[in-house]
Amino acid sequence: MSTIHAQKVYPTLGKITQFDSALESLVSVDAKVEILASGFVWSEGPVWNKKGKYLLFSDVPDNTIYKWNESEGATIFLSPSGYTGLGEYGDEPGSNGLTINNKGELIACEHGDRRVSSMSLTLGGKRTLADNYQGKRFNSPNDVVQHSGGAYYFTDPPYGLPKKEKDPSRELEFGVYRIGTDGKVTLVASDLVRPNGLAFSPDEKILYVAQSHEERAIYMAYPVNEDGSLGTGKVLFDATYMLKNEKRSGLPDGLKIDKKGNLFATGPGGVLIISPAGKLLGRIETGSLAANCAWGDDGSTLYITADMYLCRVKTLTTGVGF
Repeated sequence: MSTIHAQKVYPTLGKITQFDSALESLVSVDAKVEILASGFVWSEGPVWNKKGKYLLFSDVPDNTIYKWNESEGATIFLSPSGYTGLGEYGDEPGSNGLTINNKGELIACEHGDRRVSSMSLTLGGKRTLADNYQGKRFNSPNDVVQHSGGAYYFTDPPYGLPKKEKDPSRELEFGVYRIGTDGKVTLVASDLVRPNGLAFSPDEKILYVAQSHEERAIYMAYPVNEDGSLGTGKVLFDATYMLKNEKRSGLPDGLKIDKKGNLFATGPGGVLIISPAGKLLGRIETGSLAANCAWGDDGSTLYITADMYLCRVKTLTTGVGF
């Protein structure tokens, strides 16, 4: 990988495209998409550590978690990050989605070790939160979010398996799972063939889930029941036409929500900005395949992982959790 270093004047890429006047209160059309670091294989899963004032993100093929802050730039934080076994393990062995739980621990979706893990950011040492459903190993946990009540929700598509959906070691179909506060794992959604990024609405009454599928590139909205289960989902936004008609690159992937309930969802062309009513307001055009995003700093900065880049853009809104 190329040398990565801190710098104060950053190059930029892409642009902001407006589709609706409502975008004007969220992102300026003149906002710059800054490249903070580059040279990664496939950057993913960013999460902001408010206490430490730094960003963590995965390089999935490199089996590494990186740390970025303004003074030091990008440095290796944890390696290996998602596969600790013997020999090689496919082309995406590392950690993918990351979050920081309500105890301040790092929660990671690990492809190679096929689990969701927790790790103290001060003491180190991992603990497995879940690695199977009814005795069958997960495929490759992809993204994870924690409910304020303590339960975790995560997606389990085949992308991290050495031979993807055709891998002989695959034991489960693809789904969305919940890890209860008692450690019990339940399947909460099984109607998506490629579940990927996920996030709660500000009131936690809706769980949004992206599907990374060329034939049905959609963002789903599931009502969250009082017992933590999910109701019948509906399509919030269908981006398939962007792939087929506009020939844009990229699939629905990671997403985050602002305090007004708008989705900042990676997908065809960059980061789509979608209202809670399902209206496309704008797009942060990254020029490279956008994988995920996270709110950081004071909550108004959106950090974006896009292919080999770590980027950021200053917004006029604030993310959930700030």
